[in-house]
Amino acid sequence: MKITRRRLLESTASLACVPFMTAAGPLAGLARAQGALAAQPMRHGLSLFGDLKYPAAFKHFDYVNPTAPKGGVTRLIAIGTFDNFNPVVSGVKGVLADGLGLIYDALMTPSLDEPSAEYGLLAEQVSHPADFSSVTYRLRKEARWHDGRPVTPEDVIFSLEAFKKNSPMYSAYYRHVVKAEKAGERDIVFSFDGAGNRELPQIVGQLIVLPKHWWEGLDAAGRKRDIATTTLEKPLGGGAYRIKEFVAGRTVVYERVRDYWGRDLSVNVGRNNFDELRFEYFRDTTVALEAFKADQVDWRTENSAKSWATAYDFPAIQDGRVVREEFAVRSRGIMQAFAFNTRREKFKDARLRRAFNYVFDFEEMNARLFYGQYRRIVSYFDGTELASSGLPQGAELAILEAVRDKVPPEVFTTAYANPVGGTTEATRANLRESMAILKAAGYQIRDRHLIDPATRQPMTIELLVQDQAFERVATSMVPAFERIGVTATVRIVDPAQYENRLRNFDFDVITASWPESLSPGNEQREFWSSQTADVPGSRNLIGVRDPAVDALIERVIFATSRDELVAATRALDRVLLWNFYVIPQWTYGKERTARWDRYSHAAQLPLYGAADFPGGWWWDAAKAAKTPRRG
Repeated sequence: MKITRRRLLESTASLACVPFMTAAGPLAGLARAQGALAAQPMRHGLSLFGDLKYPAAFKHFDYVNPTAPKGGVTRLIAIGTFDNFNPVVSGVKGVLADGLGLIYDALMTPSLDEPSAEYGLLAEQVSHPADFSSVTYRLRKEARWHDGRPVTPEDVIFSLEAFKKNSPMYSAYYRHVVKAEKAGERDIVFSFDGAGNRELPQIVGQLIVLPKHWWEGLDAAGRKRDIATTTLEKPLGGGAYRIKEFVAGRTVVYERVRDYWGRDLSVNVGRNNFDELRFEYFRDTTVALEAFKADQVDWRTENSAKSWATAYDFPAIQDGRVVREEFAVRSRGIMQAFAFNTRREKFKDARLRRAFNYVFDFEEMNARLFYGQYRRIVSYFDGTELASSGLPQGAELAILEAVRDKVPPEVFTTAYANPVGGTTEATRANLRESMAILKAAGYQIRDRHLIDPATRQPMTIELLVQDQAFERVATSMVPAFERIGVTATVRIVDPAQYENRLRNFDFDVITASWPESLSPGNEQREFWSSQTADVPGSRNLIGVRDPAVDALIERVIFATSRDELVAATRALDRVLLWNFYVIPQWTYGKERTARWDRYSHAAQLPLYGAADFPGGWWWDAAKAAKTPRRG
C-alpha cells in the first residue's frame, strides 16, 4: 500500500481496459447495505494493522500548529510542462499540471505519524465486515463543491467508474472492487470479488472524488465535457484550493478557498495555510536552481548530489537568508535502478542482465560524481524492515517453498549482494566475472564486439534519459559497457517525448524508481504482475511476467498479519532481486531542501512525512520582513 492522493494525481498511468460494474438494483443494494451496517460499527478511520492513534473526537494531528496563521504566496518549482487538468487521463493523454490534487478531496486522508492509518475527510465514517469483503463509507453532510452543491454518493460512484475505465493504474489498483452502490442518502457500499484482502477497504478511501454534474455538463462554449479527454478548462473542485490562473505549460496558481467546507475538520486544522501556491515551470533543473538563487522561487528540493555539494555557496546562504535543511525519510523504501525492458528479446536472458550488474562500478561513480553521499540499494524495499537479507528463514522460507520450482535456485542458497568496485583490482575482477557469465550464456567477443548468440549481431543498448543533470550519469556508463564489447549510446529527449516512449515501452534501458510504502499491497500488481506487463502506461516498466512473482504478490496482498506481510514481502523482494530485472542504483535516505527563510513549521514534524511542505508549514511574516523578496 499505498497510492496516495498526490501520487494518484501525478502518476503516469494510462488507459484501462476493464469496465466498471454498476449496481444490479438499488433496492437490493440498499437491503444488503442496511444489513451490513446493522452488524458493523462505524469508525472515524482505518488502520491496516493495529489500532488508530487518534480517537474519534481528536482536535488535530500532533504535527501541526493549530493556530498557524493563514496568508502568504509561495512559489514552487515544477519541471517540464503541462497541458492537462483532467486527472482521470493522467499518464494516458497529455501532461497533468503539478499540484492539481490541491483542488480535490478523497474519502480519507492519511496520518503522517503512524503507518498505514487514514481518517475521514469527505467521509465521516467507515465500516467493513471482519472478512474484508466490502466497505461502506458515509459522506459528511456538509461536504460541498466549490459551486455550493453537495458531494453525493453519485459523485463517488461516477469517479470510481471514470478512473477504472480510463486508467490502467486504477484498473489494477481497484481490480477487486466489482460494485459500488448507493445505500441511503449519504452511504456508498463497495463490494469486492472475494474476502481476505484487508487493504481494499482502506485504499477505496484514497479515491479522489470528482463532481459528476460538472463533468457531465457543458463548457463555456456549450460543448459537452468528456471525462476521457484532456482539458485546460479550469475544473470544478471541492478541496482547500482552486485554480486561480494559469499560463499553459508555464505557470499554474492555486488560491486558498476561504469558505472551504472542510477547513475546520480535525484532519485539516493547522494545514492549508498559504493564500496562494504558484507552480513555476522550468525546462530543466539547472535553470530551476538559478531561478531559486535569484529569488524567483521560494523552496527547492534538491535531487543532485553534485549540486548539493557545490551549488549552494552563494551570498544568501552565507548570510542566512536561505536555509539548507535535510529531513529524514522514514515513510518508504525505494528501488531506483537502471531498468531493462525485458519485452525486447535481447534482455530476456537473466544471465545477460546479471552480467551487466558487474559492469556498474557504483563505488567509483559515487566518489567521482556524487561526492560520496550515497549508498547502494540492495533491495526493492530498501531502508525498511521489508527488505530481504541473508538466507530465507522461518515464515519467509515457507512461503518460498511453494514456488521453489519457479525461482532461481540461488534464492535458497545465496544471499543477494551487489558487486563491489572502487579499486582497479575490484573493477577488473568484476569485469572478468561479467565476461565469464556472458560466455556461459553463449555470448562471444568478435572484433571487440559482444555477439548476441540468438541474432549473431553485436550487442547494442540505448540509455534513455530526460534530465540533463542525469545525462552525465548515463554517459559515464558508456565506457563501462564498452569494456565488455557492448556499444552503448545515450539518448536525451524532452519530457513529453520521454513520457510517450515510456507509455509505449519504447526503450532499452531507463532509470526508474519504485517508492514503496511501509505496507505494500495491491500496487504491487501494477509494478510487477503479468496482467500489467503489456498494458500501455502501466508501472510494470520492466515487463515482468513471472508466475512466481504473481503468486508472491497475492501472498503480500492477502497477508492476515503484519508478520505475514513482512515475510511475504521479503520473499517477493528476494525473487525480484535474483531475476536481475534491474541494476540497482543508489539512495540517500534524506530529503535535501533549501528555502528562503520566510517560513515556519510546528515544533514536531510528522514522523513519516519528511519535510511535509507546504502541508503544515506557514508564511512567517516576521521572518519574511527580514528577508524581503527580490523576485
